[in-house]
Amino acid sequence: MKIAITGGTGFIGKHLTQYLVERAHQVVLISRGIYTRGKGIITDENISFVRANVTDTAILTEAFAGCTAVVQCAGTSDDPSQTLRQVHVEGARSAVTAAKQAGVQKFVLVSYLHARQHQHSDYLTTKWHGEEIVKHSGLNYTILKAGLVYGPGDHLLTNLGNLLRRLPVFATVGVHEKTVRLVAVEDLVAVIHAALTDDRLSRRTVAVIGPEEFRFSEAARRIATAMGKRSPIVLPFPVLAQRLLALASKIMPRPLISTSQVQMLADGISTPLPDSQPLPDDLAPKTRFTEEQIRKGLPT
Repeated sequence: MKIAITGGTGFIGKHLTQYLVERAHQVVLISRGIYTRGKGIITDENISFVRANVTDTAILTEAFAGCTAVVQCAGTSDDPSQTLRQVHVEGARSAVTAAKQAGVQKFVLVSYLHARQHQHSDYLTTKWHGEEIVKHSGLNYTILKAGLVYGPGDHLLTNLGNLLRRLPVFATVGVHEKTVRLVAVEDLVAVIHAALTDDRLSRRTVAVIGPEEFRFSEAARRIATAMGKRSPIVLPFPVLAQRLLALASKIMPRPLISTSQVQMLADGISTPLPDSQPLPDDLAPKTRFTEEQIRKGLPT
């Protein structure tokens, strides 16, 4: 199968590329080519690269030509020149239009577990609008509403690892912390592959969540243990205080936390919304957040 991946050089796109190539698929990576986090893309004769903005319908149509399927992984990046609406909404509309024009048979959108219309979060709202575009596209689609994904080259292990190296303190989002169900990236890419090949997921919106439920501070403790550090001191921090911190840190080269991340953790990242269905048991993520698993993803 020939598969195009938008956001192909991003965190999920890189892992998905390797997974697909190992299974003898041809992959067309579509990216602006500015993402540098983590390891580089593997070199393989079955991988081709197209430099394009996800909102450029004409180039996307050319890139999708001959492809059986498209996986829309394009999302937020460290580049402030693109807005959330451009990436999540206009990008979804361009990709859907290009997929139709190129005769693509399957469209998979990687979205977020709690994407919905939200008065105070452009991230959640624009993700939801992207989902709506795909749902009403007329294409054979699958929307994967994924929880918080971790693995080599991610933000979660990288940022928390760097923080815990410097400070033995972890501030919660909310005095009464909500829970998370972390998803290993290898489990997510296996689900994406199933969405491409398994008719059970056709024209469905499904939730992708990890097998364990715990507070985010527990994730910080496990990461510290995997690093050989003492468990951090957990400080209950009100959501409002975290929102103010996110606003203040916008002026920093590397913000400590974003307003979108504050909202995600304030919501909790463990319970699917009513608009998504559970995965079949044989496809549900089963990788636990163990010390061994954490060490695999920590930056060297």
